[in-house]
Amino acid sequence: MDIIDSIILGIIQGLTEFLPVSSSGHLELGKAILGDNSVPEESLLFTVVLHFATALSTIVVFRKDILDLIKGVLKFKWNDDLQFVSKIAISMIPATTIGFSYESQFAELFGGNIKLVGFMLIITALLLYLADQAKDTNKKVSFKNAFVIGISQAIAMLPGISRSGATISTSVLLGNDKTKAARFSFLMVVPLIFGKIAKDILSGDISTESQNITSLSIGFVAAFVAGLFACTWMIALVKKSKLSYFAMYCAIVGIIAIVFSLLNS
Repeated sequence: MDIIDSIILGIIQGLTEFLPVSSSGHLELGKAILGDNSVPEESLLFTVVLHFATALSTIVVFRKDILDLIKGVLKFKWNDDLQFVSKIAISMIPATTIGFSYESQFAELFGGNIKLVGFMLIITALLLYLADQAKDTNKKVSFKNAFVIGISQAIAMLPGISRSGATISTSVLLGNDKTKAARFSFLMVVPLIFGKIAKDILSGDISTESQNITSLSIGFVAAFVAGLFACTWMIALVKKSKLSYFAMYCAIVGIIAIVFSLLNS
């Protein structure tokens, strides 16, 4: 993998981890439009490096929140911080359960099924549009909400369903404050990313042979910087109720994907 490919893939990972447009869906569309050989295949090690970069960017953006949570949890009292961490843990249950149980089945969906991607992007667009119309509140994410949001995160394993779009929209539609919804959405993915990284490392499938350290490093930096930008920008957009722009984008791309698949069927 050359340097340009590393930069492109790093930026795509950094942006689409937080912007509600579905990274998996766009990668599948890119493969279909450009051809499988035109889009460099990410090695497992490179994927792990990029995901670590986006997780690190989340930690940097929410560093104060995370430090406050750690301090609160270390008090060993049933305070707001320990409750918030418990909600994060509850939100992980659906994704980890479904992910481990049906990993191979989900993997089969990433085989150039452009029609599926198109329909899922339209569903993402609908969720974003509905969330954009919701009235702002001061309500915090409840324990029941955390589990429901976790289910939406599990569903977002489908190519074309945006993880951040699904979780933020679900949270807002449940009546939660938009800023709190974005904060919860971004923080809830951090343990999942680190868990997935640990699983990939322990599986023994990661190969360091023939890996270009320069490409890995540049990809990491690109994903980290893009992640910082996207995470910060997304929080501001949610506050201003600008999700409809992404809804229109996802709807247009989804329709194009469906038409493309029908013309090439």
